[in-house]
Amino acid sequence: MFRRTPSVPALRADFAASLVVFLVALPLCVGVAVASGVPAELGLVTGIVGGLLTGMLPGSSLQVSGPAAGLTVLVYEAVTEYGLPALGVIVLAAGLLQLLMGALRLGRLFRAISVSVVQGMLAGIGLVLVAGQLYAAAGAKAPGNGPANIAGLPGLVADTAGSAAGRASLAVGAGTVAVLVLWKRLPARVRVVPAQLAAVALATLAVATLDLPVGRVEVRGLLGVVQPPGTSAFDVLTEVGALATVVAFTLIASAESLFSAAAVDRLHDGRRTDYDRELIAQGAGNTVCGLLGALPMTAVIVRSAANVQAGARTKASRVMHGGWLLLFAALLPAALGVIPLAALAGVLVHAGTKLLPVSTLRPLWRSHRGEAVVLVATAVAIVVTNMFEGVLIGLLLAVLKTAWETSSVHLEVDDRPGGAVRVMISGNATFLRLPRILDTLEALPRDRAIELDLAALRHLDHACRTALQDWAGRHNTKGTDPVHAPALH
Repeated sequence: MFRRTPSVPALRADFAASLVVFLVALPLCVGVAVASGVPAELGLVTGIVGGLLTGMLPGSSLQVSGPAAGLTVLVYEAVTEYGLPALGVIVLAAGLLQLLMGALRLGRLFRAISVSVVQGMLAGIGLVLVAGQLYAAAGAKAPGNGPANIAGLPGLVADTAGSAAGRASLAVGAGTVAVLVLWKRLPARVRVVPAQLAAVALATLAVATLDLPVGRVEVRGLLGVVQPPGTSAFDVLTEVGALATVVAFTLIASAESLFSAAAVDRLHDGRRTDYDRELIAQGAGNTVCGLLGALPMTAVIVRSAANVQAGARTKASRVMHGGWLLLFAALLPAALGVIPLAALAGVLVHAGTKLLPVSTLRPLWRSHRGEAVVLVATAVAIVVTNMFEGVLIGLLLAVLKTAWETSSVHLEVDDRPGGAVRVMISGNATFLRLPRILDTLEALPRDRAIELDLAALRHLDHACRTALQDWAGRHNTKGTDPVHAPALH
């Protein structure tokens, strides 16, 4: 079956949307790369691959892929720990894992991940990202991991207050955030220009006009930064920590992409996402990014939403946006050298704050306190430990919470004078409810016959069955059988 060629009106709409997405993606690609501790051009390489390769593959027709703020912290840690050459190997391995998962049709399983864990993951990423980028906004170097960055903020304030260069840099970063916050309140004809592009452009103009002592992006050229990993770089895969990073890249990038696809599907009435094909598309993109030594990619909701809102009809818009990024990187790489680092830090501080569920946490606490606890615990765990361990802790808490809620059990004691004590247990009897069950049974009189009615139980796990049998054995006196519970035999 042949695919229908997009109509002329559709191509016009896609062309216009691609320009909008390009203007949104450009500062984000550069900003994410700088925050990740790699050359700015590598962010553009990932954006180009996300448009030209992943954009052409089936899966989700309108969402746009590229470097994402959600992986910034993890990439920075990987580059710091293993070096830039090893990054390509890690991204390559993650891409191959994504391809395998897509081929095994595991993409749909990501829909079963607790929403609270995902929100907590994003909140933790946001907190670490904001804390780290506050240093970049002030022209200072971050101390290191999440706890150290947060603990060092009072010292950063003192150092910035005493430094003219620090105050100038922070003013540029704060001004960038202010433009991003206020942009949506401006007239519609002004908001035709994407907020991120306008904020970075205004900051660049201000720094150039006022000749402020603010650091700028270092430019090395596109060909100079593309470094395919050498044979020796693959030795990193013998380290347990690196393998854990590969798994973290795979799971987080896949989850973020597929959750983004679900969100984008709610923004339009077109074809729904095929999760397995989308996972293969993301895997193909990350495999190529790894071979080029570039940043990992995910589907990015900011660019995807801009694509839909700009009127995109088909995947042609995202492919063309990759073409615009390639033309810019090839023809105007020197333009990156005038961008102040503080402006990019401001863009990422704003992006990080948008990952925090400020407006949803209080209603969630009122309606589902267990989910709110999982969300907050996941975020805190990511800040205190790292991305991978924090998500694992969140998933474990979500499973325990679900197990506790689904193992609800009800005990009813009918003490008939002069007769047997009848105990009816209903619900789901699991080991999590054993303390309550045994406390109730052991409080019963030992000199009376007991009828244990388990007919209303929907589930009785092995631990509970064994504990009830042991209790019945202890309760029975020699030569008598006061506990009657056929269901236990």
